[in-house]
Amino acid sequence: MSRSRRNVRPHGLPWCWGTTNEEIRADYPCAGRLAGPVLSLYRAVDVAAQPATVFRWMCQLKVAPYSYDAIDNLGRRSPRTLTPGAQNLEVGQRWMVFRIVAFQQNAHITGEVLRRPRQLFGPMVCTYEVQPGAGASSRLVVRLDLSVPNVFRRLAATPLAWADLIMMRKQLFTLKQLAERDESGRDVPRSSRRTIP
Repeated sequence: MSRSRRNVRPHGLPWCWGTTNEEIRADYPCAGRLAGPVLSLYRAVDVAAQPATVFRWMCQLKVAPYSYDAIDNLGRRSPRTLTPGAQNLEVGQRWMVFRIVAFQQNAHITGEVLRRPRQLFGPMVCTYEVQPGAGASSRLVVRLDLSVPNVFRRLAATPLAWADLIMMRKQLFTLKQLAERDESGRDVPRSSRRTIP
């Protein structure tokens, strides 16, 4: 499959959720990191918080998954407060089931899947990108690239995409709520800040 062919991405569920056509056509730091045929998944959410606040919560994915904790965090609740030092990113650090291969402060984190999940799901890379919106808002966009070199991987991509959609939708909404809570609570006494379930 040629590079131009790989740039044609599927639309609709489960491949895309919350994204615009412009976001699907855009380039991301994870692009070109996988050899051969690639299938790209896209997820996005609006956040009423500044990019720096959203990015700081993206860094928290080093600490916990912020999705369905009973499923992917051994029942432990993902922290609802920022972990000191989690914002100190380095290439090679573990970040969810990925290792960081590139990042830009307040802009994106890009990761390549670790060896064990790679054995289960095949090669994958992803970029979590925060884009400034109007005023103090942001747009959190995720692109996940899956390697689909054969018929088996292409068939397996559909259930994987549905599972990813379920988990990542929860994750992005949780990060959104926590970032918005912190943004709106900057000048609010701690006792009056909203609690995120």
